[in-house]
This record gives sequence, C-alpha cells and structure tokens, in this order.
Amino acid sequence: MTQNAMPQTDTRLAEETEMGAVTLKVADLDNMIRYYTNALPLNVIDQQGSSAVIGRGNRPLVILEHSPELKQASPRAAGLFHTAILFETETALAAAVYSVAQYAPNTFTGSADHLVSKAFYFSDPEGNGIELYWDRDRSEWSWVHGQVEMDNLLLDPNQYLQDYMTEGAMLNPAIGDATIGHVHLQVGSLEGAQKFYVDWLGFDATKADFPGALFVSAGGYHHHMAMNIWNSRGSGRRDNTLGLGEVDIVLPTKNDIGEVAERVQHYGVDVADDGRTLRFEDPWANVLRLRTSQE
Repeated sequence: MTQNAMPQTDTRLAEETEMGAVTLKVADLDNMIRYYTNALPLNVIDQQGSSAVIGRGNRPLVILEHSPELKQASPRAAGLFHTAILFETETALAAAVYSVAQYAPNTFTGSADHLVSKAFYFSDPEGNGIELYWDRDRSEWSWVHGQVEMDNLLLDPNQYLQDYMTEGAMLNPAIGDATIGHVHLQVGSLEGAQKFYVDWLGFDATKADFPGALFVSAGGYHHHMAMNIWNSRGSGRRDNTLGLGEVDIVLPTKNDIGEVAERVQHYGVDVADDGRTLRFEDPWANVLRLRTSQE
C-alpha cells in the first residue's frame, strides 16, 4: 500500500514511558497463584472469578487469566520469552532469589551480569520465562555510538546470596518495591521487529548489534522491550495459546496515547480504542495494551 506523509506528531515515545503488567493465560490458576505468591514472592492484589492480579504492594505486575481450554504454545512460536521484574535494591533481589530457591529450586534456569544489571532467570510451572533483576545506576552504564554496552558475564547465585542476603530478608523476603522493568518477546524476524517497534511504535533502538536480538527503550533506559529470534526465527502470527495474553505499556498522558494511535494507524495497524486504552497487535499477534499512568 502507498504510505502518505507521516502526520505532524512526535515520532518517539515519551521519555517517561514505562512497562505495566503482563497478562498470562494459564491452565492451572491455583498452582500459578501459589508460585507467584509463595516463590517470587508477590501478593494477590485482586482475584475475581477466573482472573488474579499479582503484584508487589498495590502495583500489578502479572495478571493470570484461567484459560484451561487452550493448548501449550510451541517453544518455536512467537510469544513471551520472559517477564522481567526489577527490584530497587540488591538485597530485595537477593531476597526474591532466595525465596524461589527455597520454594521451587528446580525453576532456576540461569544468571548473568549484564553490565547494566544483574539478573537471575526462572521458568514458572507453565513454562513462562521470568527474569528477576537489579539495575546499576545509569551513571555506570556505557554507551558507544548510541548503543548501550551489555554482556553476559558470570554471576554466581550462591555468592550473590552470600553477599546481599540479610537476616531480615530471610524472615521477610517480600521487601522493597518491584516493577516490570522490561518485557522480552520471541518474534519471527529482527527486521520486522525494528520496523514495528522502532519505526512505527516509537521506541529507540538501544542495542541492535547483539546476536539474534534487538533491544529498545524510551527515555534512555537500557531496554523496556527486547525481541529475539533465538528459538522463533521465521515464525508467523501466533495461535491463541497458553502463555502471553498482552503486554501493558504505560504512557504519561492521553496526548501521548493519541499520538501513538495516529502513528500506528498511519502504517495500517488495526487499533481498538475504548477511549481509555489502545490495543493492537505486533506482526506476530503479540497484543500490546497502551494506557496512561493516570488510569
């Protein structure tokens, strides 16, 4: 189709953009609630019927939707790679890692020092990836030609717990604030991801030279979202399966929402707008929900 000139709006997402809750479609709601509350540890903020809102304090992080009629997704399909929960201190991160180690040690899948952050990886009982991490101060991040320096360096979990766990954290591992720091997706191609998430949606590419992955953000963060093709190269639109339901992106104002709507519609993206939120799909049928922080 022939593209007209872009409308006169900002073409980048607002610097204050943040990630909101990730919705997961799950087969065993009770078991998943137990994992996210006992292992991580988070708390149930609200539960009504077939849905449970899980978070830290009053901040929703994961929304579990009971969908037992759905099938398990193929590991090679597009969808969720991991939901990344950011902790405000290293002791809070250590407490969460310790809690999972006590409750579900077999769900640990790895750890790494990424230069900008320290991260520990897990897989929930239905195979959804989870990252628990802490950020170094932005003054310690290194940028070269507009690209943030990240790596996968050894991070020993036992040594980390020895260094940062406290007696108080052992007694009460649900300490400190936690947010969704970023969301990492599996997609079919990095070229398509660059076009949709950077050129159309308005993120900035912060790491485009990492093998098989693209990292994007707003406001100079190392990444609010990432897309990889490590398992899913060439995949098409995903089926309606267990796993990822939708990803929340939180913008500061309604004007910011309106600019995104105008921009992506210009590129032919079908948008559902209920007056408060936008919903639309990326090229692999991953659903994005955009809302404002005032909602």
